[in-house]
Amino acid sequence: MEKRIGISKILRKNMTKEERHLWYDFLKGLPLTVNRQKVLGPYIVDFFIASKKIAIELDGSQHFQGKGPERDRERDEWLQTNGVTVLRYTNLQINREFDTVCRDILKHLGFSES
Repeated sequence: MEKRIGISKILRKNMTKEERHLWYDFLKGLPLTVNRQKVLGPYIVDFFIASKKIAIELDGSQHFQGKGPERDRERDEWLQTNGVTVLRYTNLQINREFDTVCRDILKHLGFSES
């Protein structure tokens, strides 16, 4: 567990361009507590909203290569078994469809568009 906490701190300091964009331009301004690089059991999720039990994962190319899809399935199954809803978006979606991603997150959080 301590090792994962140390890794999560490093990941928070070295967010990807897409993680920074989602964090600074959307998630940070939500009226909910959003944790970055949160340790949940044996995993570290990109973003976690505990009050809604929602994890947000941003998938770069490594998630689509080799064992990436299998690892993601295992992670999602573990999280879902533990009551966490997983929202996954690709880096391409963050870069090209940012507003759509933000609206989808708001919908899952129970906020209606105004």
